[in-house]
Amino acid sequence: MRQDRKKEAGGYRWRLTAAFGTLASGLLTVSHAGATPLQDKQGTWTLQGENDAVSTLKGTSDQYYTSGLRLNWTSGTDNLPAPFATVNRAILGEGMQRISIGVQQLIFTPHDTQIATPSPRDRPYSSLLLGTINLINDTDLSRSTFGIQFGVMGPAGLGRQLQNGFHSAIGDTKNLGWSHQLANQPIFQVQGGRIWRLPLATIGGRNGISFDMLPNVNAAVGDYRIVGELADTLRIGQGLDSDFGTPTISPGTDGTDAYKATRPFAWYAFGGVSGDAVGYDASLQGNTMRSNSPHVAKKWDVGEIHAGLAVMFYGLRVSYSQVWQTQQFKTARSGLFNYGSLMVSAKF
Repeated sequence: MRQDRKKEAGGYRWRLTAAFGTLASGLLTVSHAGATPLQDKQGTWTLQGENDAVSTLKGTSDQYYTSGLRLNWTSGTDNLPAPFATVNRAILGEGMQRISIGVQQLIFTPHDTQIATPSPRDRPYSSLLLGTINLINDTDLSRSTFGIQFGVMGPAGLGRQLQNGFHSAIGDTKNLGWSHQLANQPIFQVQGGRIWRLPLATIGGRNGISFDMLPNVNAAVGDYRIVGELADTLRIGQGLDSDFGTPTISPGTDGTDAYKATRPFAWYAFGGVSGDAVGYDASLQGNTMRSNSPHVAKKWDVGEIHAGLAVMFYGLRVSYSQVWQTQQFKTARSGLFNYGSLMVSAKF
């Protein structure tokens, strides 16, 4: 197992190149399309929570990706300081510019949380506390992002305190294996992506029901994850040109929840799929520089199915997504893992 990890570390440079290639292909192969979008002088505040217990299905309790929290602010359009505007244009091209600043916490646990010494075949306990700064560039039919993510993985991520503190507050059983969580490790990521909004049809004229698709490509490279993602989403509703979909908490998506409602009440239902090519995941494979870190063998291919509903009214946007995910590591329990994602955004 140690030899396998050394071989994987030896392929680190190849994975960097592959992930950057995925991102560059997505960002450069297809050019920006469409006219300049509507000006949006108000910023967007977003609070998002994800949990395997917040689910429309019979959920699980504290296993694998068990909790995600995100607080994010995205600026209005074209009010960036000159140095940021110059960098934005140089990397992402012409379009309406925004900047996004956020913080997020992610918590991962094994399947069996009621044993003091977790199984070496189960996912390690880990938590991450991360800050994100993303530059964003909008055209009428596309949104591009590029930025950095930084923070810490390990006890300083405060996963044990939040999870067991919450369990104590509601009278639930504490998880027993947090003393075996991954050690503290600084995290630095470079990330980016692009979403295209492709109108398909409108039934019933200007105020009728519309259909569109949101193909997108994302990538992240760093000592947390090295991953490239391809995804597509189909939407049906009214006011689809108000936003570029409702993201889950994942690399490169901070700020892609910015919106400007184009009608007093906008709504849509959506469903889609995504596929990740995972070159590295420290939350599964253990601390990057520690040979004795808890770890499991990751799977390189991870798929998701997602479906949900979003509504916009009086400056608010509320959305719910249900996500079904394939196994992320080779010794995971069989079947799809599912979690719910609830997001509330407001304009200020």
